[in-house]
Amino acid sequence: MRLASVTYLVREYDEAIHWFRACLGFELLEDTDLGAGKRWVRVAVQGAETGLLLARADGPEQEAAIGNAAGGRVSYFLQCDEFNKTYQQMMASGVVFREHPRHEPYGTVAVFEDLYGNTWDLIEPHATAAK
Repeated sequence: MRLASVTYLVREYDEAIHWFRACLGFELLEDTDLGAGKRWVRVAVQGAETGLLLARADGPEQEAAIGNAAGGRVSYFLQCDEFNKTYQQMMASGVVFREHPRHEPYGTVAVFEDLYGNTWDLIEPHATAAK
């Protein structure tokens, strides 16, 4: 078994696709029209097997959950090999960081927001923490 996708609620498919590609450098894995305005859209870090399934919110309850994937906690964790380079690229792409990079026992980390306000950790783990 493997984890293939994680649902990620969006307002609109195309704005989310654009943000993930332009700001995080994700690739569009799939975009299939399902009819009735629904699409099967998957994005992922280049070369990754696990991706995000972009699901357009349907109804008030789901719309209220956009941007609150983990109830105010960090929702997603984006791991990189070269923190400073990735951090600078993301900043240049317009990604909003909530804090300056900090050094923790597990690695270098900074919290950023996605286009809907969900929080993510950008992490470069220490060699010992990655094992």
